[in-house]
Amino acid sequence: MNQPISPDALFERQIQYPDILPRERLSRLVGLDGHKLRLSKMLGALINPAGIEGWAQRHHPGATGLTMSILGRPPLVVLAGDVGSGKTELAETIGDAVARQEGISITLFPLSLSARGQGRVGEMTQLISAAFDQVVYEASKLSNERGKARGAVILLVDEADALAQSREAAQMHHEDRAGVNAFIRGIDRLANNRLPGAVIMCTNRLSALDPAVKRRAADILSFERPSEAQRHAVIQRSLGEVGLSSSDLDRLVRATGPSNAREYGFTFSDLTQRLIPAIILDAYPDKAIEARRALEIVAMTLPTPPFKDIGS
Repeated sequence: MNQPISPDALFERQIQYPDILPRERLSRLVGLDGHKLRLSKMLGALINPAGIEGWAQRHHPGATGLTMSILGRPPLVVLAGDVGSGKTELAETIGDAVARQEGISITLFPLSLSARGQGRVGEMTQLISAAFDQVVYEASKLSNERGKARGAVILLVDEADALAQSREAAQMHHEDRAGVNAFIRGIDRLANNRLPGAVIMCTNRLSALDPAVKRRAADILSFERPSEAQRHAVIQRSLGEVGLSSSDLDRLVRATGPSNAREYGFTFSDLTQRLIPAIILDAYPDKAIEARRALEIVAMTLPTPPFKDIGS
């Protein structure tokens, strides 16, 4: 593989921010306001240090070491948790909030799973290195050492444990180990050059990630199944204006939570992509949505089982 690798072979697509579509998708992620705020602040500081440095000068002049706990970290954030908990959707849309917050344009590069390669010697390492080469190149064009970045890039690695699995695993192939090394070098390269770029990793198996990768994370956000309050927010948003009473909504919320029959409730994606559409389409086109029928549909819908992380 001596030929240059096309960006189309490395990334699923490119997403530009700010943009109205990601903004709308982000707004639909109800119940994750804390994660949205925390992630947008961390990414903003990592890709545009001038912003947090300006804050420090305004509010804490003379505290020269104040921002180093943020700016001294590698530009990596890990989103970890159960399936269907909103990790990938947040990762794909948070760039819009950061772009508006920092007043810059941002491009998201979602790494294609094909970057793992076919297992040929040196292939995975070359693909990962090429992906970081492209991200570093794009970030270098936006760098501004004298002040605010002129833009930024974010590399998204979904199912990150497939590319950055722990090198301590006894069954790990040499090529996989080399790929993890290339991944770590790429993160360090972004950090050492202080480029306006960051990496977001999403994983269902935090324990499977290489320890050196986890140590480099500026933040690790944990995602759980929605609580009762979060399920209420999701259901209220979609079904709160169709004539159901407060007690009807409360019954739907309870029915989508843990029960005697199962110890786990519905995921965010179970609610938004399966259950609520099923309730709406059951009534369409001839009748109104009814609480009794909605509860019957809940009873017929099985939530996604929790992901079993054998290594945890």
